[in-house]
Amino acid sequence: MQTVERFIQRLIITITAIMLTTACKNTGQDKTASEKEIYKPGTFGYDLQFLQGYDSLILLRSPEGSAQLIVSAKYQGKVFTSTAQGNDGFSFGWVNYKAFDGPADLHMNAYGGENRLWLGPEGGPFSLYFKPGEDMVFDNWKTPAAFDTEPWEVEVQTAHSVTMKKDMSLVNYRGTPLRLSVKREIAVSSADSINKRFGLPLDAAVNAVGYQTTNTLINKGSQPWTAETGMPCIWVLDMMKNTDSTVIVVPIHNPDQVDFSKVATTDYFGEIPADRLVRDDQHLFFKADGKSRGKIGVKPAHTDPVIGSYDPLNGILTLAVFEPEASSRYLNQEWDPRKSPFTGDAVNAYNDGPLADGSQMGPFYEIESVSPAAFLRPQESLVHRQSVYHFTGDKKSLDMISKRFLGVSLNDITNAFK
Repeated sequence: MQTVERFIQRLIITITAIMLTTACKNTGQDKTASEKEIYKPGTFGYDLQFLQGYDSLILLRSPEGSAQLIVSAKYQGKVFTSTAQGNDGFSFGWVNYKAFDGPADLHMNAYGGENRLWLGPEGGPFSLYFKPGEDMVFDNWKTPAAFDTEPWEVEVQTAHSVTMKKDMSLVNYRGTPLRLSVKREIAVSSADSINKRFGLPLDAAVNAVGYQTTNTLINKGSQPWTAETGMPCIWVLDMMKNTDSTVIVVPIHNPDQVDFSKVATTDYFGEIPADRLVRDDQHLFFKADGKSRGKIGVKPAHTDPVIGSYDPLNGILTLAVFEPEASSRYLNQEWDPRKSPFTGDAVNAYNDGPLADGSQMGPFYEIESVSPAAFLRPQESLVHRQSVYHFTGDKKSLDMISKRFLGVSLNDITNAFK
């Protein structure tokens, strides 16, 4: 009997010890899980933690692991931001923190995002942003909810890529109903693929992140999209952080010396002052300091397949690479229904600044690419690809990349307004 009692006592002691040990371990695990590392504003980790408060997010990593993207299906399938150096690295995209808790905006809910998809045209006789017959003024301008606030559906997701889709029903300024579907694949690049793409061996002194977006537009309706009915186009916009010294570079080609007014549009929101936009025969240099609202664009026949920017304060060279089609028709996005609908630009750049009442969304700047007009029969599709690359580190290496792909040195860019 005493033997049985001693056995039971030992068993109780053992079970109690196990329970106490497990409790201690669980307490330690809970403490670790609840403790968040504190990241500085401006870092990728800071933006990741902020955005996790509003969305589950999709985190894509390069095979090497240091290059990362934050993608959100909830927030319109956009790339919010990226980094070349992990959580402690610089966060390249502009995130509009104040928009997440504020009331819905009647015109545009600008959550930010360094790569987001809109559909065009914004203005003109086929506009998607104004109701039929309305005056094209700011009070009447409204971004369709389908790509302003509504979530997208995730179809396929891996460690390095994600594919999302969104079905939409829209009505353009002509009164044409448009049933369509958009598919969007985002894939982060490996270091080796970036090296091959740029033909330069990026050494350890250069940090890079790159990704490609493949955007497919499908006519899901029963009628073709024609010059009479109107049609949409794909519009990819990259919202980036500005500094006082950031400059956008838009390469152009104009071997026949065509009058500049037929090469570029510089008066979307009024003519750009001469001290904010300068040019030579092959480039436009546009201040991206977030202090004066303005937008420029280049016609498809004069567009090179790249646009870039340089931020000398943070040592960041950014390139967006796309596929302009010189002989295709592009939709005019100006807020004027009287203008010809097929005289639009293939590439754009925007600098944010105060509105007339002194309010301001940003500051930030944008580099943008546009697809041709989607003349599609039912079930036909149009594809528009854009890749984004950020480079930081050794200035000599960045200078080589700038010269090869933008056709100018970093000194040319920084001295453009001196």
